[in-house]
Amino acid sequence: MLWVVENHSLPRTAAFFDLDKTVIAKSSTLTFGKSFYQGGLINRRAALRTAYAQFVFLAGGADHDQMERMRKYLSALCRGWNVQQVKEIVAETLHDLIDPIIYDEAASLIEEHHRAGRDVVIVSTSGAEVVEPIGELLGADRVVATRMVVGDDGCFTGEVEYYAYGPTKAEAIKELARSEGYDLDRCYAYSDSATDVPMLQSVGHPYAVNPDRALRKEALARGWPILDFNRPVRLKQRLPTLSVPPRPALVVAAAVGAAAATAGLVWYASRRKAATVYAG
Repeated sequence: MLWVVENHSLPRTAAFFDLDKTVIAKSSTLTFGKSFYQGGLINRRAALRTAYAQFVFLAGGADHDQMERMRKYLSALCRGWNVQQVKEIVAETLHDLIDPIIYDEAASLIEEHHRAGRDVVIVSTSGAEVVEPIGELLGADRVVATRMVVGDDGCFTGEVEYYAYGPTKAEAIKELARSEGYDLDRCYAYSDSATDVPMLQSVGHPYAVNPDRALRKEALARGWPILDFNRPVRLKQRLPTLSVPPRPALVVAAAVGAAAATAGLVWYASRRKAATVYAG
């Protein structure tokens, strides 16, 4: 890795990270399926279907149409879920479920960007009830995530208010650049999915991480570096080496349904890499 110290007289910079299969080894939302079942939010049949969706996510068997069907199914599934209960379930199981599947390589990159003076922003299709605590765990400065409508009763209505997917991620990054003063030409972005090409195009330093077939093809055509992350590690095992204390994440596109965005994640494919390039 090349260590760079930012000249803070220049415009601010940031590193934007997709979450699933980029920072963590699984789908963030689907990983909580068993916990949602044990908490009474879903029945056994839905829990089995969620487990199958996780398998499809890891095996790379879902296409765009399947993703859309799953998104609609999960939007309907979470209708009536109490938002506070979802947050409590995630908080209680976060360290057991998420900590072990964080890529060591991603944690090192986050550390490197912080040392270089850059903000770290998680940009994920998952809901903020899931993404925000993961962002805090990682020490991210900001979080962009999907949000669902919450009724006066504190429960999800099943309506999706903001879907952080595809071009919408790029729009969120550009809005952050305007509000925070980021120079996008000097910013970094990391993703595993071809759906995030617009986000990767938005910055001067795009990286394909564990790319699906379509993103690999795009990265090779554009000369984008390809990174291979394959070493999940618990953060506490890295704490003696961390020089930057964790920072609580600021939710940018917040208050979102944990299940509604899952379908977009299922669309992503699991893949093997032909080259490994490390960030500079």
